[in-house]
Amino acid sequence: MSSPNKSIRLLMVAMAVALLGAACAPDNASNASTGTGEGGELSGSIAISGSSTVEPVSVAVAEKFNAENPGVEISVDGPGTSDGFELFCNGDTDISDASRAIDQEELDACAANDIEVIELKVAIDGLSVITSTENDFADCLSFADLWVLLGPEADGFDNWSDANQLAEKYGAAGAPYPDQPLVITAPGEESGTFGSFVELVFEPFVEEHGLKKYEEDVAPRPDYQASANDNVIVEGVSGTPSSLGWVGYAFFKANEDKLKALEIDGGAGCVGPNPDTIASGEYPISRPLFIYVNKQKLKENPAAEAYVDFYLSDAGLASAEEVGYVPLDESAVEETRGSWESLEVGTREGG
Repeated sequence: MSSPNKSIRLLMVAMAVALLGAACAPDNASNASTGTGEGGELSGSIAISGSSTVEPVSVAVAEKFNAENPGVEISVDGPGTSDGFELFCNGDTDISDASRAIDQEELDACAANDIEVIELKVAIDGLSVITSTENDFADCLSFADLWVLLGPEADGFDNWSDANQLAEKYGAAGAPYPDQPLVITAPGEESGTFGSFVELVFEPFVEEHGLKKYEEDVAPRPDYQASANDNVIVEGVSGTPSSLGWVGYAFFKANEDKLKALEIDGGAGCVGPNPDTIASGEYPISRPLFIYVNKQKLKENPAAEAYVDFYLSDAGLASAEEVGYVPLDESAVEETRGSWESLEVGTREGG
Protein backbone atom coordinates (compact mmCIF):
# COMPACT_ATOMS: atom_id res chain seq x y z
CA MET A 1 0.00 0.00 0.00
CA SER A 2 2.35 2.67 -1.15
CA SER A 3 1.54 6.35 -0.99
CA PRO A 4 1.56 6.77 -4.81
CA ASN A 5 -1.02 4.01 -5.23
CA LYS A 6 -3.30 5.67 -2.74
CA SER A 7 -2.95 9.01 -4.52
CA ILE A 8 -3.91 7.34 -7.78
CA ARG A 9 -7.01 5.83 -6.23
CA LEU A 10 -8.14 9.17 -4.81
CA LEU A 11 -7.48 10.82 -8.16
CA MET A 12 -9.57 8.19 -9.92
CA VAL A 13 -12.42 8.84 -7.50
CA ALA A 14 -12.26 12.60 -8.06
CA MET A 15 -12.18 12.17 -11.86
CA ALA A 16 -15.22 9.92 -11.73
CA VAL A 17 -17.12 12.50 -9.71
CA ALA A 18 -16.33 15.22 -12.23
CA LEU A 19 -17.42 13.08 -15.17
CA LEU A 20 -20.57 11.58 -13.74
CA GLY A 21 -21.83 14.49 -11.62
CA ALA A 22 -23.38 14.50 -8.21
CA ALA A 23 -26.37 12.41 -9.27
CA CYS A 24 -24.06 9.55 -10.15
CA ALA A 25 -21.75 9.99 -7.17
CA PRO A 26 -22.12 6.41 -5.84
CA ASP A 27 -20.55 5.11 -9.05
CA ASN A 28 -17.22 6.45 -7.83
CA ALA A 29 -17.04 3.62 -5.33
CA SER A 30 -16.15 1.22 -8.12
CA ASN A 31 -12.88 3.07 -8.57
CA ALA A 32 -12.13 2.92 -4.87
CA SER A 33 -12.84 -0.81 -4.86
CA THR A 34 -9.76 -1.55 -6.94
CA GLY A 35 -7.80 -1.53 -3.68
CA THR A 36 -7.60 -5.34 -3.88
CA GLY A 37 -5.55 -5.17 -7.03
CA GLU A 38 -7.45 -8.21 -8.32
CA GLY A 39 -9.90 -6.42 -10.60
CA GLY A 40 -12.78 -8.44 -9.14
CA GLU A 41 -15.69 -7.55 -6.91
CA LEU A 42 -14.66 -6.25 -3.52
CA SER A 43 -15.87 -8.28 -0.54
CA GLY A 44 -15.41 -8.48 3.20
CA SER A 45 -16.71 -6.54 6.18
CA ILE A 46 -15.99 -3.23 7.88
CA ALA A 47 -16.76 -2.51 11.54
CA ILE A 48 -17.35 1.14 12.49
CA SER A 49 -18.39 2.38 15.91
CA GLY A 50 -18.23 5.52 18.03
CA SER A 51 -19.86 8.93 17.90
CA SER A 52 -23.61 9.11 17.38
CA THR A 53 -22.96 12.60 15.97
CA VAL A 54 -20.73 11.28 13.18
CA GLU A 55 -22.78 8.10 12.70
CA PRO A 56 -25.17 9.65 10.10
CA VAL A 57 -22.20 10.71 7.97
CA SER A 58 -20.59 7.29 8.01
CA VAL A 59 -23.94 5.65 7.28
CA ALA A 60 -24.48 7.94 4.28
CA VAL A 61 -20.99 7.17 2.97
CA ALA A 62 -21.59 3.45 3.49
CA GLU A 63 -24.81 3.57 1.47
CA LYS A 64 -23.06 5.27 -1.45
CA PHE A 65 -20.12 2.88 -1.25
CA ASN A 66 -22.39 -0.18 -1.12
CA ALA A 67 -24.22 0.95 -4.24
CA GLU A 68 -21.13 -0.11 -6.20
CA ASN A 69 -19.70 -2.61 -3.71
CA PRO A 70 -22.65 -4.74 -2.57
CA GLY A 71 -20.32 -7.52 -1.50
CA VAL A 72 -18.94 -5.47 1.41
CA GLU A 73 -20.84 -5.66 4.69
CA ILE A 74 -20.54 -2.41 6.66
CA SER A 75 -21.80 -2.07 10.24
CA VAL A 76 -22.05 1.42 11.76
CA ASP A 77 -23.28 2.12 15.28
CA GLY A 78 -23.08 5.07 17.64
CA PRO A 79 -22.69 4.22 21.33
CA GLY A 80 -20.61 7.37 21.87
CA THR A 81 -17.10 8.57 21.10
CA SER A 82 -15.52 7.25 24.31
CA ASP A 83 -17.14 3.83 24.02
CA GLY A 84 -16.13 3.74 20.36
CA PHE A 85 -12.49 4.44 21.19
CA GLU A 86 -12.54 1.63 23.75
CA LEU A 87 -13.66 -0.82 21.06
CA PHE A 88 -11.19 0.64 18.57
CA CYS A 89 -8.20 0.46 20.90
CA ASN A 90 -9.08 -3.15 21.74
CA GLY A 91 -8.88 -3.95 18.03
CA ASP A 92 -12.61 -4.69 17.71
CA THR A 93 -13.33 -2.12 14.98
CA ASP A 94 -11.64 -0.93 11.81
CA ILE A 95 -12.76 2.70 12.07
CA SER A 96 -13.85 4.87 15.00
CA ASP A 97 -16.23 7.80 14.51
CA ALA A 98 -15.44 10.67 16.89
CA SER A 99 -16.97 14.03 17.71
CA ARG A 100 -13.84 15.06 19.60
CA ALA A 101 -10.16 14.39 19.17
CA ILE A 102 -8.65 11.27 20.71
CA ASP A 103 -7.12 11.91 24.14
CA GLN A 104 -3.80 10.74 25.55
CA GLU A 105 -5.28 7.95 27.66
CA GLU A 106 -6.97 6.53 24.57
CA LEU A 107 -3.78 6.85 22.52
CA ASP A 108 -1.94 4.96 25.25
CA ALA A 109 -4.61 2.21 25.22
CA CYS A 110 -4.22 1.86 21.45
CA ALA A 111 -0.44 1.78 21.73
CA ALA A 112 -0.63 -0.93 24.39
CA ASN A 113 -2.36 -3.12 21.80
CA ASP A 114 0.05 -2.14 19.00
CA ILE A 115 -2.67 -0.17 17.20
CA GLU A 116 -1.43 2.74 15.12
CA VAL A 117 -4.01 5.51 14.71
CA ILE A 118 -4.65 7.57 11.58
CA GLU A 119 -6.69 10.72 12.36
CA LEU A 120 -8.89 12.13 9.57
CA LYS A 121 -11.01 15.27 9.92
CA VAL A 122 -14.24 14.93 7.91
CA ALA A 123 -16.58 17.84 8.79
CA ILE A 124 -17.31 20.78 11.12
CA ASP A 125 -20.11 20.83 13.68
CA GLY A 126 -21.67 23.50 15.85
CA LEU A 127 -22.83 22.22 19.24
CA SER A 128 -26.42 23.44 19.36
CA VAL A 129 -27.89 24.40 22.74
CA ILE A 130 -31.54 23.50 22.34
CA THR A 131 -34.92 23.96 23.95
CA SER A 132 -38.47 23.36 22.79
CA THR A 133 -40.04 25.58 20.13
CA GLU A 134 -42.63 26.33 22.83
CA ASN A 135 -40.03 28.11 24.95
CA ASP A 136 -40.87 31.83 24.72
CA PHE A 137 -38.49 33.23 27.36
CA ALA A 138 -34.99 32.09 26.32
CA ASP A 139 -33.32 33.26 23.10
CA CYS A 140 -29.63 33.81 23.92
CA LEU A 141 -27.47 32.36 26.68
CA SER A 142 -23.93 33.36 27.63
CA PHE A 143 -21.27 30.97 28.89
CA ALA A 144 -22.16 32.24 32.38
CA ASP A 145 -25.81 31.29 31.81
CA LEU A 146 -24.75 27.82 30.69
CA TRP A 147 -22.60 27.45 33.80
CA VAL A 148 -25.29 28.47 36.29
CA LEU A 149 -27.95 26.32 34.60
CA LEU A 150 -25.92 23.28 33.52
CA GLY A 151 -22.67 23.40 35.48
CA PRO A 152 -21.77 21.55 38.70
CA GLU A 153 -22.88 24.46 40.91
CA ALA A 154 -26.41 24.02 39.52
CA ASP A 155 -26.78 20.53 40.97
CA GLY A 156 -30.29 20.25 42.43
CA PHE A 157 -31.84 23.22 40.64
CA ASP A 158 -35.31 22.09 39.56
CA ASN A 159 -36.51 25.45 38.19
CA TRP A 160 -34.83 28.05 36.04
CA SER A 161 -35.43 30.60 38.80
CA ASP A 162 -33.37 28.48 41.23
CA ALA A 163 -30.29 29.70 39.34
CA ASN A 164 -31.03 33.43 39.74
CA GLN A 165 -28.82 33.99 42.77
CA LEU A 166 -25.92 32.15 41.15
CA ALA A 167 -26.55 34.05 37.90
CA GLU A 168 -26.22 37.36 39.77
CA LYS A 169 -22.90 36.20 41.21
CA TYR A 170 -21.45 35.51 37.75
CA GLY A 171 -23.26 38.25 35.84
CA ALA A 172 -25.21 35.86 33.62
CA ALA A 173 -26.82 37.92 30.87
CA GLY A 174 -29.95 35.81 30.49
CA ALA A 175 -31.11 36.25 34.11
CA PRO A 176 -33.39 36.74 35.87
CA TYR A 177 -34.93 33.45 34.85
CA PRO A 178 -38.64 32.65 35.17
CA ASP A 179 -40.21 30.18 37.58
CA GLN A 180 -40.35 27.37 35.02
CA PRO A 181 -39.29 23.71 35.34
CA LEU A 182 -35.68 23.18 34.29
CA VAL A 183 -35.80 19.81 32.52
CA ILE A 184 -32.41 18.83 31.08
CA THR A 185 -31.75 16.05 28.58
CA ALA A 186 -28.20 16.00 27.25
CA PRO A 187 -25.25 13.78 26.31
CA GLY A 188 -23.69 11.45 28.88
CA GLU A 189 -19.99 11.24 29.65
CA GLU A 190 -19.43 8.46 27.09
CA SER A 191 -20.32 10.98 24.38
CA GLY A 192 -17.80 13.15 22.58
CA THR A 193 -20.48 15.85 22.52
CA PHE A 194 -20.33 15.83 26.33
CA GLY A 195 -16.54 16.22 26.26
CA SER A 196 -16.65 18.96 23.63
CA PHE A 197 -19.17 20.97 25.65
CA VAL A 198 -16.93 20.76 28.71
CA GLU A 199 -13.85 21.74 26.71
CA LEU A 200 -15.43 24.60 24.76
CA VAL A 201 -17.76 26.10 27.39
CA PHE A 202 -16.93 25.05 30.94
CA GLU A 203 -13.13 24.95 30.86
CA PRO A 204 -12.81 28.54 29.53
CA PHE A 205 -15.37 29.70 32.10
CA VAL A 206 -13.49 28.01 34.96
CA GLU A 207 -10.21 29.57 33.82
CA GLU A 208 -11.74 33.03 33.39
CA HIS A 209 -13.26 33.02 36.87
CA GLY A 210 -10.38 31.28 38.64
CA LEU A 211 -12.53 28.43 39.93
CA LYS A 212 -9.63 26.33 41.18
CA LYS A 213 -11.97 23.71 42.64
CA TYR A 214 -12.93 22.68 39.11
CA GLU A 215 -9.62 23.16 37.28
CA GLU A 216 -8.62 19.49 37.36
CA ASP A 217 -12.00 17.89 36.73
CA VAL A 218 -15.02 19.86 35.57
CA ALA A 219 -18.24 18.30 34.34
CA PRO A 220 -21.90 19.23 34.00
CA ARG A 221 -24.27 18.80 36.93
CA PRO A 222 -24.93 15.07 37.45
CA ASP A 223 -28.70 15.28 37.97
CA TYR A 224 -30.05 15.29 34.42
CA GLN A 225 -31.29 12.69 31.95
CA ALA A 226 -28.14 11.63 30.14
CA SER A 227 -27.95 9.71 26.89
CA ALA A 228 -25.40 8.97 24.17
CA ASN A 229 -28.27 8.73 21.69
CA ASP A 230 -28.98 12.10 20.09
CA ASN A 231 -32.49 11.04 19.13
CA VAL A 232 -33.30 10.37 22.79
CA ILE A 233 -32.04 13.88 23.61
CA VAL A 234 -34.18 15.39 20.85
CA GLU A 235 -37.29 13.67 22.17
CA GLY A 236 -36.55 14.64 25.78
CA VAL A 237 -35.95 18.32 24.97
CA SER A 238 -38.87 18.68 22.57
CA GLY A 239 -41.24 17.14 25.11
CA THR A 240 -41.03 19.99 27.67
CA PRO A 241 -41.52 23.71 26.86
CA SER A 242 -38.90 24.87 29.39
CA SER A 243 -36.31 22.20 28.54
CA LEU A 244 -32.60 22.54 27.93
CA GLY A 245 -29.91 20.36 26.32
CA TRP A 246 -27.35 20.24 23.54
CA VAL A 247 -26.73 18.15 20.41
CA GLY A 248 -24.79 18.25 17.16
CA TYR A 249 -26.05 20.75 14.59
CA ALA A 250 -27.36 18.10 12.18
CA PHE A 251 -29.73 16.73 14.82
CA PHE A 252 -31.10 20.21 15.48
CA LYS A 253 -31.58 20.86 11.75
CA ALA A 254 -33.38 17.57 11.28
CA ASN A 255 -35.82 18.51 14.05
CA GLU A 256 -36.34 22.26 13.58
CA ASP A 257 -40.08 21.74 13.71
CA LYS A 258 -39.87 20.91 17.41
CA LEU A 259 -36.51 22.29 18.56
CA LYS A 260 -35.28 25.85 19.05
CA ALA A 261 -31.53 26.49 18.88
CA LEU A 262 -30.50 29.24 21.28
CA GLU A 263 -27.99 31.89 20.30
CA ILE A 264 -24.78 31.72 22.35
CA ASP A 265 -22.68 34.60 23.63
CA GLY A 266 -19.10 33.45 24.04
CA GLY A 267 -17.93 37.00 24.74
CA ALA A 268 -18.51 38.62 21.36
CA GLY A 269 -22.29 38.88 21.38
CA CYS A 270 -25.15 36.51 20.63
CA VAL A 271 -24.56 34.21 17.64
CA GLY A 272 -26.81 31.42 16.42
CA PRO A 273 -25.58 28.21 14.78
CA ASN A 274 -25.80 28.11 10.99
CA PRO A 275 -23.43 26.87 8.26
CA ASP A 276 -21.74 30.28 7.86
CA THR A 277 -21.15 31.01 11.56
CA ILE A 278 -20.02 27.43 12.24
CA ALA A 279 -17.60 27.38 9.29
CA SER A 280 -16.10 30.75 10.26
CA GLY A 281 -15.83 29.90 13.96
CA GLU A 282 -17.98 32.91 14.81
CA TYR A 283 -20.37 30.53 16.53
CA PRO A 284 -18.43 29.93 19.76
CA ILE A 285 -19.18 26.22 20.17
CA SER A 286 -17.89 24.93 16.85
CA ARG A 287 -15.75 21.79 16.60
CA PRO A 288 -14.26 19.37 14.06
CA LEU A 289 -15.60 15.85 13.48
CA PHE A 290 -13.30 12.88 12.80
CA ILE A 291 -12.90 9.31 11.78
CA TYR A 292 -9.94 7.31 13.10
CA VAL A 293 -8.51 4.38 11.14
CA ASN A 294 -6.60 1.40 12.50
CA LYS A 295 -3.52 1.28 10.23
CA GLN A 296 -2.91 -2.43 10.81
CA LYS A 297 -6.47 -3.29 9.74
CA LEU A 298 -5.74 -1.84 6.30
CA LYS A 299 -3.21 -4.59 5.66
CA GLU A 300 -5.77 -7.26 6.55
CA ASN A 301 -8.85 -5.67 5.03
CA PRO A 302 -8.72 -4.10 1.54
CA ALA A 303 -12.42 -3.22 1.89
CA ALA A 304 -11.62 -0.85 4.77
CA GLU A 305 -8.97 0.93 2.72
CA ALA A 306 -11.34 1.28 -0.24
CA TYR A 307 -14.09 2.62 2.04
CA VAL A 308 -11.82 5.34 3.45
CA ASP A 309 -10.65 6.17 -0.08
CA PHE A 310 -14.29 6.74 -0.97
CA TYR A 311 -15.03 8.61 2.29
CA LEU A 312 -12.40 11.21 1.33
CA SER A 313 -13.54 11.54 -2.27
CA ASP A 314 -15.69 14.52 -3.23
CA ALA A 315 -18.79 12.32 -3.18
CA GLY A 316 -17.92 10.89 0.24
CA LEU A 317 -17.11 14.20 1.90
CA ALA A 318 -20.32 15.68 0.48
CA SER A 319 -22.22 13.31 2.78
CA ALA A 320 -21.45 15.52 5.80
CA GLU A 321 -23.32 18.47 4.30
CA GLU A 322 -26.10 16.21 3.04
CA VAL A 323 -26.89 15.05 6.58
CA GLY A 324 -26.70 18.58 8.02
CA TYR A 325 -23.10 19.34 9.01
CA VAL A 326 -20.69 21.91 7.60
CA PRO A 327 -18.19 20.76 4.96
CA LEU A 328 -14.44 21.22 5.33
CA ASP A 329 -12.86 24.09 3.46
CA GLU A 330 -10.38 23.37 0.68
CA SER A 331 -7.28 23.60 2.86
CA ALA A 332 -8.74 21.24 5.47
CA VAL A 333 -9.68 18.75 2.74
CA GLU A 334 -6.13 18.85 1.39
CA GLU A 335 -4.73 18.31 4.89
CA THR A 336 -7.01 15.35 5.54
CA ARG A 337 -6.27 13.74 2.18
CA GLY A 338 -2.56 14.31 2.74
CA SER A 339 -2.73 12.52 6.09
CA TRP A 340 -4.48 9.58 4.43
CA GLU A 341 -2.21 9.37 1.40
CA SER A 342 0.88 9.30 3.64
CA LEU A 343 -0.81 7.06 6.24
CA GLU A 344 0.23 9.62 8.86
CA VAL A 345 0.08 8.07 12.31
CA GLY A 346 -0.90 10.06 15.41
CA THR A 347 -3.04 13.07 16.18
CA ARG A 348 -2.82 16.76 15.31
CA GLU A 349 -5.85 17.72 17.38
CA GLY A 350 -5.81 15.50 20.48
CA GLY A 351 -3.41 13.73 22.80
